[in-house]
Amino acid sequence: MPKGFFHVPKAVNEPVKSYAPNSPEKAAVLAAYKKMWNENIDVPMYIGSEEIRTNNTKTMSAPHDHQHIVGTYHLAEKSHVDKAITAALEARKEWSQMPWEHRAAIFLKAAELIAGPYRARINAATMIAQSKNIFQAEIDASCELIDFLRYNVEFMTQIYNDQPTSNSDVWNKVEYRPLEGFVYAITPFNFTAIAANLPASAALMGNTVVWKPSDSQVFSAKIIIDIFKEAGVPDGVINVVFGDPVMISDTIFDHPDFAGVHYTGSTYVFKEIFKKIGNNIHTYKTYPRIVGETGGKDFIVAHASANPKQVATGIVRGAFEFQGQKCSAASRAYIPQSMWPAVKEQLVTDVNSMKMGSPEDFGNFITAVIHEGSFDKLASFIDQAKKDSDAEILVGGNYDKSKGYFIEPTVIVTTNPKYATMETELFGPVITIYVYEDAKWSETLKLVDETSEYALTGAIFSRDRYATVEATNALENAAGNFYINDKPTGAVVGMQPFGGARASGTNDKAGSMQNLLRWVSPRTIKETFVTPEDYRYPFLGEK
Repeated sequence: MPKGFFHVPKAVNEPVKSYAPNSPEKAAVLAAYKKMWNENIDVPMYIGSEEIRTNNTKTMSAPHDHQHIVGTYHLAEKSHVDKAITAALEARKEWSQMPWEHRAAIFLKAAELIAGPYRARINAATMIAQSKNIFQAEIDASCELIDFLRYNVEFMTQIYNDQPTSNSDVWNKVEYRPLEGFVYAITPFNFTAIAANLPASAALMGNTVVWKPSDSQVFSAKIIIDIFKEAGVPDGVINVVFGDPVMISDTIFDHPDFAGVHYTGSTYVFKEIFKKIGNNIHTYKTYPRIVGETGGKDFIVAHASANPKQVATGIVRGAFEFQGQKCSAASRAYIPQSMWPAVKEQLVTDVNSMKMGSPEDFGNFITAVIHEGSFDKLASFIDQAKKDSDAEILVGGNYDKSKGYFIEPTVIVTTNPKYATMETELFGPVITIYVYEDAKWSETLKLVDETSEYALTGAIFSRDRYATVEATNALENAAGNFYINDKPTGAVVGMQPFGGARASGTNDKAGSMQNLLRWVSPRTIKETFVTPEDYRYPFLGEK
């Protein structure tokens, strides 16, 4: 077999297309949107080489037009999950032994398919399934996913290149083995890139995977599956099942060959997963890897020295892009009294200028939240704020689910820094602001740190470097991704590795080498060239 020390193409971040009027990319994505809107697709489960359809199906609709059916998908029974596990373990025999450069080539090809022929389709699917406007779809489904695939390949080579010291008579090596067993990937609705990366990152390192996408993301997950298949991911390497998350997870966590879980979703579910794995620990052949990114109650803190327009823009973009349905979305803000009139005026102006409706209309900044459950939860918190004496609705506060699940971008102002919406993760276009006395900057930083159980993202705005240093130190453990003079969202693969601690997850930093290291089990190999033939050491003296 030919050999070489192969160098992969240098990873670069995919440029974001503009989708300006009359641009070719705008025409392409609108054409794809219209076509896919009317197709009514059928999505089977993918297990080994089979496409499996059952008599138990669910329909898919768009959040911004919930009566319009765009397709159906098939739900698993326990036997299908067992079959997916068997397929993964069988595929592992060959996949784990495949030369790394061939695994790399598959996922590099997937990146180029997304950058080229699949770009319009995966963006349109994300617009339909998750109600993202075109810019949010482009930076997620296209650019971030391409970046994950390219950079993961580069990170893999860096890991393999990390080798111990040797000398003339001993050659020391470390090989990075795939985990012994199979990996379970559980993915969320809100990012198509995350949905693809969680199974793909483990697979790239030689593992085989059982993947359960979110029920609210199956439509765009189908495009991911199509891309992986065209790129050459072999049958059984990534097996896809849909359905009851409790049944699927229980079946997987009861299996002795379960080797790890790659999860993005709610904090409560992740804690239950942790508990289940702990209760089953004597079942497993190896200690499972548990990697999770969960919730957030992300903050913006402004110092009196900050630029008010920059603060207002950080709040608006950080809180309302993709309807606040990002783990990193700004959800609470702390503004000094001296700055509040200017920030307040800008917030009201900006929010009132936002248009809301279908993502097919490129003039809409805001579209719908993901489903009725989310809508009802958000509406209840807004209604409560209207009643409470220690809160007021500054702007927004209306909602309507007659056609789609539309919640107006809403700014709540509270006099109580521990008000419910300052502490509770809402996952929608609602931000709560607490106005603090300028002189209480240090006390406010302590308040920020202690208010939430989460520690995912946070941002400070300041032109005073002493204040910046103080905030950076005081909030050391309050956010895994910390931003200075910027909104707390928009982490870029290879630039801002993403993840948080406390109740926000295991902080294994997607978009970096650290995450990929969780999907390998190193083995040290020492080879001695001239092997001793006498047990006696020199200190023993003469024979």
